[in-house]
Amino acid sequence: MACVQTSSNRPYHLVVFGASGFTGQFVVEEVARTVSEGPKGNLKWAVAGRSKQKLEKVLEQAAGALSKPELRTEVDIIVADVEEPDSLAAMCKQAVIVLNCVGPYRFYGEPVVKACVENGAHHLDICGEPQFLESMQLNYNSQAADKGVYIIGSCGFDSIPADMGVLYTRDQFKGTLTAVESFLTVSTGADGGCIHDGTWQSAIYGFADSQKLQSLRRKFNHKPLPTVGAKIKRRGSLFYSNEIQQYALPFMGSDPSVVKRSQRFLVEEHQATPVQYGAYAGIGGIGNIIKMMFAGMMFWFLVKFSFGRNLLTKHPEFFSFGFFSKSGPTRKQMEGSSFRFALYGEGYTEEQDPTQGKPNGKIRTLVQGPECGYVATPIAMVQAALTILNECSALPKKGGVYTPGAAFAGTTLIDRLNKHGIQFSVI
Repeated sequence: MACVQTSSNRPYHLVVFGASGFTGQFVVEEVARTVSEGPKGNLKWAVAGRSKQKLEKVLEQAAGALSKPELRTEVDIIVADVEEPDSLAAMCKQAVIVLNCVGPYRFYGEPVVKACVENGAHHLDICGEPQFLESMQLNYNSQAADKGVYIIGSCGFDSIPADMGVLYTRDQFKGTLTAVESFLTVSTGADGGCIHDGTWQSAIYGFADSQKLQSLRRKFNHKPLPTVGAKIKRRGSLFYSNEIQQYALPFMGSDPSVVKRSQRFLVEEHQATPVQYGAYAGIGGIGNIIKMMFAGMMFWFLVKFSFGRNLLTKHPEFFSFGFFSKSGPTRKQMEGSSFRFALYGEGYTEEQDPTQGKPNGKIRTLVQGPECGYVATPIAMVQAALTILNECSALPKKGGVYTPGAAFAGTTLIDRLNKHGIQFSVI
């Protein structure tokens, strides 16, 4: 399909919307680092948000952090607000791609998607909220296809390591891959680490609305994906993992839902063999289990009531034992943090018939990289955007609402990530 190009009317390859938010400021820095990777070695970009003053401050900070004083004067500022549709339309008309960093997306995401579709801009977000992601697919897929616009969700830590990691594992396996389990472990340095409370708020309202997600999924009227090979065994809600040598529990984010949507697309559009998927996260030893059980019980009780949700929102540090905070991690904490995402796959080797007997082949792959929330996420988002700009012909033939795996399966996104510190390898 023909990709949108910059022109006198659409001057920017990228507009970072929500640039003055906690994650947005790091996306701004990542875009500034990668301007030479834009089309013809030149990326034209702007920042956008509600407050011109705050956006000027973010460019000032980025100029200092990267020793690039030109950022103060060379990057344009667009004032746009999710509650003012005309301002969003004006922003989207000027962008080839909008990088939407304004969350929680369940509250602020849809007006931006709508404005992008109506005004011909592609849209990337870093959402980890299945309800938002799947409702955008239900509501905007056909409109986006008609307009030739790509709406690609979860292009951050949720869920590029998982979604592209499953595809990487499939491509490295000599035969037919049928199942993958992933295990996430996060390491922090001497200064510790935490997550900004925007993610905490998304979790609060996600759990409170879990019934709505089930009814939303019924509207798709999907047939179950066929199971090839042995049916993947679901682990318990808490178990000791021999794979990562620590206690683990099911991963609570959007990865399982995103991977499943990618697999459905690849089955329906490319007649691929579907890969079953289970996602888990390591939590360490007994001390962490006790903290997590206590925090979990409080969370499950309070999230059911509006007064409880207010308490959880106001005091993230207290209710999460410091795991979430209103101030987010310091730069020093981010520098000392990293992630490992180990994927254990099984399937049928080339000489085996996938319809007969048990899987006879195994593979282990690893995705690893820097601090996941505010270092790896901006890298993933910006590289996804650069992939759209530079490899338009490798994307799906028509526009629509896509997962990363569906959109980028035929591109060099994994190679790009490898060059920027998010490493994919067979172990």
